[in-house]
Amino acid sequence: MRELVGGHGVHLDIKKVGQIPPGGGWRIHGRESPQAKRRKRRVGYTYLHVAIDDHSRVAYVEAHDNETAATLVKFWRRAQDWFWSNDMAVDEVLTDNGPNFCSNAFAEVLAERRIVHRRTRPYRPQTNGKAERFNRTLADEFLYNYKFRSENERRIRLKRWIHDYNCHRHHTAIGGPPASRVNNLTRTDT
Repeated sequence: MRELVGGHGVHLDIKKVGQIPPGGGWRIHGRESPQAKRRKRRVGYTYLHVAIDDHSRVAYVEAHDNETAATLVKFWRRAQDWFWSNDMAVDEVLTDNGPNFCSNAFAEVLAERRIVHRRTRPYRPQTNGKAERFNRTLADEFLYNYKFRSENERRIRLKRWIHDYNCHRHHTAIGGPPASRVNNLTRTDT
């Protein structure tokens, strides 16, 4: 029997960000460029589904084109399998009160493995502070720190940034990278 580590809790959140138009947005061309001034159809949003382990602060993130309950359920199954493959048990999930998190489909997938679902009080995002703080770090150090030429480029670079965050970036609250609190993260982290 293998030993599972972790805080047994995961914080979930979804970060909504604008998609990068083909050829890059105004960060590439400048606000006064013809590309930035051209009126065109909006390109939409990307929804970054985020799962943060309570104990280690290890992050699992996927980019999706929507935030529906069906997408959330598929994301959660993959996230839970990823945590399990890294010897981290999940007994509890903390979310806000978004409609996708309050859906019957999400409740059923949590009940399958007897995971307790805790929700924050309405209008109290600080209760889910670990996920909210990760979203801020994600925005400051990745989303607004690089210039992307396409949405596909951003999604590819997101995977590399998550690996660096989990395995190499020093986390002041835990005194090292999140991977230092997990037995075998580097084996399966992609």
